[in-house]
Amino acid sequence: MSHYFETPEGPERRRPLQVELWGHPLALQTASGVFSADRVDLATGVLLRTHRPDPSARRVLDLGCGWGPIALALALEAPRARVDAVDVNERALALCRDNARAAGVGDRVTALRPEEVDADARYDEVWSNPPIRIGKEALHDLLLQWLPRLTDDGVARLVVGRNLGADSLQRWLVEQGWRCERTASAKGFRVLEVARA
Repeated sequence: MSHYFETPEGPERRRPLQVELWGHPLALQTASGVFSADRVDLATGVLLRTHRPDPSARRVLDLGCGWGPIALALALEAPRARVDAVDVNERALALCRDNARAAGVGDRVTALRPEEVDADARYDEVWSNPPIRIGKEALHDLLLQWLPRLTDDGVARLVVGRNLGADSLQRWLVEQGWRCERTASAKGFRVLEVARA
């Protein structure tokens, strides 16, 4: 199945996109074959409108970065943070790298495939509009791989559609031993804040 979760086979058609992330107007690029190529998607918009990173954060993860809106916002808002932007779509990673340079944060945003991330990396914050549509089992595996990389007092923020299982995901995370609280709800989306119990 052809999907934006994987690198597309068709030709790349880049196009300009003007966005504003936490008060920063940016001239970026998107392309066909990546998630929400025409705009900041609704779920990510809810996440960015309702939460901000700790400005003292030193290492942050954007899990499923796409063309980079969350990673760029985090780097702009937390000026001392190093941001790892992780995706499996090579086209999305190339866009994220170019967009980070265009936003002036290319020295602090590193776009990587999951297997390229330093195995010892620990994160003060993890932000994600996770790929719910990969299926529950794959999503659970993904979260069990990355949430343990939080520092002892680190926090993850996940935005999930209510009709896509946000409440059941919250219950599952608690069953796995995580503290998980709903910290925002808007436009049919929940933001779940996850930390060590």
